[in-house]
Amino acid sequence: MDAAARNEGQEPLADAPVTASAAFEDSAGIAEARGLARDFLTAVQAQHGLPVSARAMDTVQLVVSELVTNAAKYAPGPCLLDLQIGEGAVQISVWDSSPTQPSIQAADPQRIGQHGLEIVMAVSQTFCVHQEPVGKRITASVMLADDPGGDPAGRRAM
Repeated sequence: MDAAARNEGQEPLADAPVTASAAFEDSAGIAEARGLARDFLTAVQAQHGLPVSARAMDTVQLVVSELVTNAAKYAPGPCLLDLQIGEGAVQISVWDSSPTQPSIQAADPQRIGQHGLEIVMAVSQTFCVHQEPVGKRITASVMLADDPGGDPAGRRAM
């Protein structure tokens, strides 16, 4: 947990974001990234009293795993993972050094693998890709609590 997000008494500061960040060098960091996400959300519940549903806990770890896996697989060098709480959701952001925009392939039930981006987009509240001066940043958000209306992703039908 980012120490800047708490004061000496472990209470959240009203204007400081609750964040966690880490850099990962290769595919060995994928499990570490999932662990960071799990530990971060556990601390968000315990130290800040924010509700985190079991669905959110699992979904955030899945999104982190898929995004860090893609960065390790397709971009040279390290990737950076940032987690931030805001407006009842966790924002998951992964930067990597490759300027190549990710793309979803056409549906093909015979294809083995390369479904990670499809999965991330399906389970996330929001998803976007930003070009950076070097590389790109992919950001997705996942609602922390289940929707009281019953929709586990917090989405509303239009």
